[in-house]
Amino acid sequence: MHVATLSVTPEAVTAEPRTLADLFRMAVERHPRPDCFLRKSGGAWQPVPTAEFARQVRACAAGLASLGLRRGDRVAILSYNRLEWAVVDYACQLLGIADVPIYSTLPADQCAYILKDSESKAVFAENAVQADKVRGLVPHLVTFEGAPDSEPFSKFLERGAEPPAVEVDPDDLATLIYTSGTTGTPKGVMLTHRNLVTNVVSSCSVLRCAADDVLLSFLPLSHSFERIMDYSLFWCGATIAHAEHVDKVVANMMEVRPTVMAAVPRFYEKVYAKVRDGVMKKGAFARGLFEWARRIGAVEAECRRRGASLPMLFRWKLGVARWLVLGKIQGVVGGRMRSFISGGGPLSRDVAEYLCSLGFTICEGYGLTETSPVLTLNPRGRAKLGTVGPAIPGVELKIAADGEILARGPNIMKGYLNKPEDTKAVFVDGWFATGDIGELDPEGYLRITDRKKDLLKTSGGKYIAPQPIENALKLHPSVLNAVVIGDRQKFPAALIVPAPGSTREDVQKAMDAVNATLAHHEQLKKFELVEKDFTLEGGELTPTMKVRRRVVEKKYQGLIDKIYAGD
Repeated sequence: MHVATLSVTPEAVTAEPRTLADLFRMAVERHPRPDCFLRKSGGAWQPVPTAEFARQVRACAAGLASLGLRRGDRVAILSYNRLEWAVVDYACQLLGIADVPIYSTLPADQCAYILKDSESKAVFAENAVQADKVRGLVPHLVTFEGAPDSEPFSKFLERGAEPPAVEVDPDDLATLIYTSGTTGTPKGVMLTHRNLVTNVVSSCSVLRCAADDVLLSFLPLSHSFERIMDYSLFWCGATIAHAEHVDKVVANMMEVRPTVMAAVPRFYEKVYAKVRDGVMKKGAFARGLFEWARRIGAVEAECRRRGASLPMLFRWKLGVARWLVLGKIQGVVGGRMRSFISGGGPLSRDVAEYLCSLGFTICEGYGLTETSPVLTLNPRGRAKLGTVGPAIPGVELKIAADGEILARGPNIMKGYLNKPEDTKAVFVDGWFATGDIGELDPEGYLRITDRKKDLLKTSGGKYIAPQPIENALKLHPSVLNAVVIGDRQKFPAALIVPAPGSTREDVQKAMDAVNATLAHHEQLKKFELVEKDFTLEGGELTPTMKVRRRVVEKKYQGLIDKIYAGD
């Protein structure tokens, strides 16, 4: 795999794009390389040169124009991550067309709602399965892999010669991203070119991406977090490899050997559980060696976070620890991983510390779809575990009297499509109300404590933040998933999905261990077991893997009634 060495003049570096169309043109001109993208084809990763990617983007833009689509129109993309996704996205941006990403996991009725609400005039679908969800709902249907009654993408690229020159304004709508929502109907978040471009530039200044970076893009591009990561790495001239599928991420990491990846907390929790469970199955000597290596790694990680030098004795020990243990673990993710970026929800500090002690660098950030999405990000070399970092350049934060995090900046959305009242409800004197509860330390680092709407209030008037308790439960090997309940009840309790092979006694021990760390009013008094884990298909999870608390409570009302019967 070839990695280009680039030389960029100081004048070029200081120039900043105003729109995503600018970002595309400037990045293509600045960073010509033979491996702008990597795509899996015929069992091997094939490089896609910058020039070829640019050709396809312009051909796609010409194709869109040939359909009569113009600035201000909307076009939907219904597909998992792949090169064609990026081609359509940038093509839309060149013409001032707002694209509407749709999670490929959504059922047909939700896809239909989004298409109607957004007034999309065309859909680019991944394959026949996705095309079946939307056939007949829009005038134009194009498929990347081909499907009956649709136009193949390869043919679509031959529709036009050159795209028309369109003057795109920074305040033009760039995309409509529908929030999955833990309750209620999805809302179309209107993000402008200014929103996204300023977020890319500010995020890059903290991420410090470089042209020799390789990103493995596996979170759905429908997710604003992955999308801003892809924009940022493209802007920096790095290589972007699109994972084949979420289920193939581990294999793809070994093949691509990425240097940076974005993932949600659930990904890190699964890595943590897999490593820990694997160690527990080994003999006493191997377990002892692993823990010794991890302790050395923890010292190195702490020095790295503080920008301090590792003591000479520890340097020797670290070399041995890497040779015997840590190097093998890092090899599972390709051996070149520079940074894991965590977002989309709060990451347990225990998980973060554990993985950092194994030699991984995890930079946790925070944001929402409505904020394009990045608000804060832990900088490399100055990260604080347990926080999501300080505000990125251009973003202001403050904490309201009730603890809610308020944000202001050029990245804040234009509003919710067709929902003026909902838009008005999330702004307080010009500040965007995030719905999250948090606190700022003296250095401006933000710590998230819970979701405002998720706070439980017992019948005794005590407030309980369920998310930290749920995260603590999921760290135990016997607990696969958990939802804390107890709003307007005498005491908090939990619905727990046990890990395979775990007994009720195992779960009780896990709950007892967690209770020992909680205040008296937070301690869980009872629990009931849920036989099947929460899923997207079952309606209990959003596409970003957040639990729909109200759905779970409604679905398992019988178990909840059993918990509180007689109390």
